[in-house]
Amino acid sequence: MEQLKHLLTGLGATNLMEYVAVICALIYVALISLKNQWGWLFATISSAIYIFICYYGKLYLETGLQVFYVAMAIYGWYEWSDADDEPKEGIIQWSNKTHVFIISAGLIVTILTGIFFNIYTDQAQPFLDAFTTIFSLIATYMITKKVLENWFYWIVIDLVATFLYVNRGLELSGLLYLLYTIIAFYGYFNWKKTFARP
Repeated sequence: MEQLKHLLTGLGATNLMEYVAVICALIYVALISLKNQWGWLFATISSAIYIFICYYGKLYLETGLQVFYVAMAIYGWYEWSDADDEPKEGIIQWSNKTHVFIISAGLIVTILTGIFFNIYTDQAQPFLDAFTTIFSLIATYMITKKVLENWFYWIVIDLVATFLYVNRGLELSGLLYLLYTIIAFYGYFNWKKTFARP
């Protein structure tokens, strides 16, 4: 009950900029799960706002990640477009061997990044922030290439990010990432249907 009260208090204190970022982010994920390229426009707006939110919340790795998201949103728009501005089909899967390599490399980079930011900055939660940052870079690239398994990565990332944002007093953003987790399940099953289609 105390946690609910804390959440409601935090939501009430949330500024307008964070609300706009969250709404745009939700629209982005919903549209992407439907394979609609307009999601990338909302990704650009949301990430541009989150650059400032994360910086002032002392989440420096997340700040850099949001800059990357803006660039990837532009790239995603290009990748998902053809001459008629319609999103391309073509959901693909990567091999288990590829995922083992990616996850192993990602964890090594996460640990090294976390150590660096723990020693040399006042970064909040350096190892968790490093984890969400490194694997978000990977998963974002996967989503631009329409790799089906990107949604599994996002489920884990979003759950960790939920804790990370709430811990920094950004309750609305924490709630956003919890909703992201639910949408990621939907995105997987929706993309799976396309992948399975002959």
